[in-house]
Amino acid sequence: MASKKYFAVMLIDDNEIDNLINQKMIAASQLCSNVYVHTGAKSAIEFLRNIEKLPEYALKILPDIIFLDIDMPLMDGFQFLDLFDKLKPETKAKCKIVMLTSSINPQDINKSKNYQYVKKYINKPLTQQNISNLDL
Repeated sequence: MASKKYFAVMLIDDNEIDNLINQKMIAASQLCSNVYVHTGAKSAIEFLRNIEKLPEYALKILPDIIFLDIDMPLMDGFQFLDLFDKLKPETKAKCKIVMLTSSINPQDINKSKNYQYVKKYINKPLTQQNISNLDL
């Protein structure tokens, strides 16, 4: 079981089966009470921008952790990170990003280290062990 409990987690992955499995893992771990699921990075960034328009609620609604896949159509994980960097400082401070990907490419791992908001790099699938070791 995860040592910390969070309000919300966001999953960003174009694979709906992965999202379903990850949702079940998060629920089983009792990591949080809310899971926001996006099958595209573009809708996820829009969601975050829209929450920012509600400053009185933003910090209550924003996800504490964003699990982000790299390889997605239309907008990949790195393009998401470039746009995330333009969000409000409060948003960036609240949302910790965990790369959750099937990529074992050393270039992807190294590139993710260039983003200060990326706190961890985990290979799929998400496991109870991964969740227990989050400690963000």
